[in-house]
Amino acid sequence: MIDTATGTMIDATTTDEAADTALRMLRPASTGPLAGVVVADFSRILAGPYCTMLLADLGATVIKVESPAGDDTRTWSPPARGEEATYYLAINRNKSSIALNLKNPDDRATALRIVSHADVFIENFRPGALARFGLDYDTLSAVNPALVYCSISGFGTKAGAALPGYDLLVQALSGLMSMTGSPDGPPYRAGISVFDVVTGLHSALGILAALHHRQAGGGGQHVETNLMSSALSGLVNQTSAYVAGGFVPQRMGNAHLSLFPYEPMPTAEGDLIVVAGNNGQFVTLCRALDLPELATDPRYATPADRNGRREELRPILEERLSRHSAAEWFDILTEAGIPCAPIQDVAAGVALAERLGLEPVVHAGADGDSIPTIRNPITFSATPPTYDLRPPRLDGDRDAVLAWLGRADAARRDPDPSDELDLS
Repeated sequence: MIDTATGTMIDATTTDEAADTALRMLRPASTGPLAGVVVADFSRILAGPYCTMLLADLGATVIKVESPAGDDTRTWSPPARGEEATYYLAINRNKSSIALNLKNPDDRATALRIVSHADVFIENFRPGALARFGLDYDTLSAVNPALVYCSISGFGTKAGAALPGYDLLVQALSGLMSMTGSPDGPPYRAGISVFDVVTGLHSALGILAALHHRQAGGGGQHVETNLMSSALSGLVNQTSAYVAGGFVPQRMGNAHLSLFPYEPMPTAEGDLIVVAGNNGQFVTLCRALDLPELATDPRYATPADRNGRREELRPILEERLSRHSAAEWFDILTEAGIPCAPIQDVAAGVALAERLGLEPVVHAGADGDSIPTIRNPITFSATPPTYDLRPPRLDGDRDAVLAWLGRADAARRDPDPSDELDLS
């Protein structure tokens, strides 16, 4: 590890008890499966912060290191909750914030102290940009061989290193937009920055795998993800259609390349998503629509048959669906066992999750200063996610982070487990 006062190597050995005592200064209520893991989060915008929020929900102590101007998403509004952008609030709970100017020697020394005590370092700077601050992988791994260092970029570190890593660019370049929209209309972006989210998930997976490798005695390593590779992986059957079948997917509106019906269909009131993903579901759908003759018609016997004749089959189904509203068909078809859904807005989606007992909204932080957020989607029988910290205000935890550093440095120099911290 680094002694930031002298720049020399020091013994990083501490007792678990002393380290836990120091960490309780930042996450006193942490009990999740990642409790005790320290994450130095130098990322911003979406992919990195989403990744580190997931880790923080599971108990990791995440120190969000921001520039004096703060994470860009703090200003991405409207919409806002008071003066705080809801974009920022969505992906930054359970973290502590400290603002550091890496061009300032004292702040850079503080950054190095934080990393010297970290298990995980995550960043999404332009490839190579952190080398001038001594925060590149080669430098940090030399002094902290156990460090799991995660780099997120837009297009990797080779020929694409100079390309800016914006999700919208990746949606365009990966092919997603070419497949999104009506066949006779313009291409569309997805309604969210979908590849930022996918890359955040891939990054969390990579970090957890690297931590497991380290726990097994393998040491730290460099985990690298990029939006373009995550996009091509996330396009699953569509990229497979090309690389395995030589087929280039095109825009089909809301239709599915390989299945019919698998799209919105008009009813007497509103559109309804109707799915027949296999032969059995198609037979059940025909019976529920009182079209038993279709169920035994050899022209529609297989998915390939239904795909090839979708234009003649669609008006038959639409005529029958026109006899009830989407809400009525939702009840009828769901009871029959057919996957279907009316098209709702976000408010209705949250309300449905509540009715289904999914408890989608959780409050992060103390009762007097909490923020409603969306629940972590993972459930554990023994170590559930916790939501003890609201999304931090810029530099709002400086004193706590510096106090933790002081205690952590002291524990490293003289790991005395009897030196307990009074948290009363």
